[in-house]
Amino acid sequence: MYDLLVVGAGPYGLSIASHAAAAGLSLRVFGRPMASWRDHMPRGMFLKSEPWASDLSDPAGRLGLAAYCARQGTPARHGAPIPVEVFASYGLWFARQAVPEVDERTITDVSPCPGGFEAVTEDGQRVRARTVALAVGVMPFTEIPAALQGLGPAHVSHSSHHGDLDRFRGRDVTVVGGGQAALETAALLAEQGTRVRVVVRAPRLTWNDVPPAWERPWWRSARAPHSGLGPGWRNWFYAERPGAFRRLPDATRARIATTALGPAGAWWVRDRVEPTVPLLLGHEVTAAYAAGDGVRLALRGPSGGPVSLETGHVIAATGFRATRERLGLLAADVRADLAVSPDGSPYVGREFESSRPGLFLAGLVTASSFGPAMRFVHGASFTARTLVRGVRRRLRTGPAPLPVPGARERRAVVEAAGR
Repeated sequence: MYDLLVVGAGPYGLSIASHAAAAGLSLRVFGRPMASWRDHMPRGMFLKSEPWASDLSDPAGRLGLAAYCARQGTPARHGAPIPVEVFASYGLWFARQAVPEVDERTITDVSPCPGGFEAVTEDGQRVRARTVALAVGVMPFTEIPAALQGLGPAHVSHSSHHGDLDRFRGRDVTVVGGGQAALETAALLAEQGTRVRVVVRAPRLTWNDVPPAWERPWWRSARAPHSGLGPGWRNWFYAERPGAFRRLPDATRARIATTALGPAGAWWVRDRVEPTVPLLLGHEVTAAYAAGDGVRLALRGPSGGPVSLETGHVIAATGFRATRERLGLLAADVRADLAVSPDGSPYVGREFESSRPGLFLAGLVTASSFGPAMRFVHGASFTARTLVRGVRRRLRTGPAPLPVPGARERRAVVEAAGR
């Protein structure tokens, strides 16, 4: 029986595996390395995060993105977006350097067994471990608006379903959403000759500013420090103090996780969108119907009146919602037993352990507990260090019940005892 089974081989899974291996834990890692970045993002996309905020985490801190780019002769400068292809290649290099061999098979089921958990691979092999770290990324959590859910995949798809956009050359496509995924997808479609428009519920788009220079007068840095989530003290708190974020009241955390760093386009995509892509601002999709080979959309316009639109295909760039019910690889009884946060995501303790002892969670699914950093690669470093510490603690102490949300006094006692 292994000490740790890591399910997922994206930035969080690989970082956790690196720290676990360095700590001497026996482990297995399952998943196609950097699958979301290799298989679910079209060619031509760029990282929205700064290069220095996009490092996977190894204990020695020697395997950052800048180190990889230096080896490749590729610039990794502040304010210069990194192509997604470069980042994916960096992740593969990191895995070769810092992680035991990754088994690329998919885990289809995780269930309890005596002494820990049993996982089943796509071809039926069973693997047992005392603890499990689920780092499944964002793909289980794709969110498509209710008004579009009655359409089949021939008519509607999520933006993350496309490794390339070639199938839409010469066609008519409507992108729904006002964030980076929507705007960059629309730009790429327009640049390849697709007739494309963007439907945005908000009355206006939000664009991120060009980041301030890395070196600047001290007083400017003091007013708005750099952080992995952008400049400013609020962003600095979210990015650099996720442990302190978790101590905020439950309702406050849930509100911030939902509203902070809302939909916005990167500064470098603005000139590729506004002059060329029609924007239907203040419009909301209320219904959608298959119409021959295309789609008829019913919209509510800015004045509240109905608007009708016909298109060939709809791409919903409408984000992700990480709820307990969408963790389909967990056995039903395990999933049902997980305590949840106010937004429906699984509750995790201060070392990323769920209410099921020995089951740890990482990435987007922990954003309501540890803050917006968990939605970005930047959160992988804090997660890997903290989660592996929790795994080692669990291996020493054995199974024990964890406090659940709402019992704040009992939780404070337990946390104090664990310090």
